[in-house]
Amino acid sequence: MELVISWGMTGLILVSIGAMFISKDWRYQLGALALQYLAVFWLVARHQPFVIGSVKLVAGWMVIAVLGMTRLGLEDEETQAANAPDNYWFSTALVGVIALVTFSVASRIEAAMPGLGLPVIVGGLLMIGAGLLQLSLTSNILRISISLLTLSAGFEIIYAAIENSILVTGLLAATNLGLGLLGAYLLLAGRNSTALPEEEIE
Repeated sequence: MELVISWGMTGLILVSIGAMFISKDWRYQLGALALQYLAVFWLVARHQPFVIGSVKLVAGWMVIAVLGMTRLGLEDEETQAANAPDNYWFSTALVGVIALVTFSVASRIEAAMPGLGLPVIVGGLLMIGAGLLQLSLTSNILRISISLLTLSAGFEIIYAAIENSILVTGLLAATNLGLGLLGAYLLLAGRNSTALPEEEIE
């Protein structure tokens, strides 16, 4: 039963990655990130105590709340369409490529490092691949923040299966919070830089 749920969470990661690539609405993107952290909680809890997984879940949702409240306070003068892939099929193909590469590599990693669990490896690699690819496709501050958080969460899944360290868990949680605060700051700074008074522009 635990294995079935783990594969279900891996499927949830794949669905959330697809939503992250395809959706142009920042609300859906943050919602997809929230689902990813739910999957991270379960996959980490397979190798770590329940409390450690809970810390990652709470820290992730706190970051999402910070980014969401910051973005909600900004005026929607510009859409995010220019910062997202325009072609639905292109975005779908990207997700397919990530999944294909992940599944082809995961079995080799499982053979080289037995005990990690194939769902854990697949889930972590999916998030790492999606984060890296999304970073190369966008210049939007919010999408960059989400990509970095996705990349970090994928690393945490695999690292938690290898090393059991409360100190590192705390540092990774602090890193996620730092990324969220930095993303929120850059969102506000970008809004302020484009809203200068006419006197200052002259």
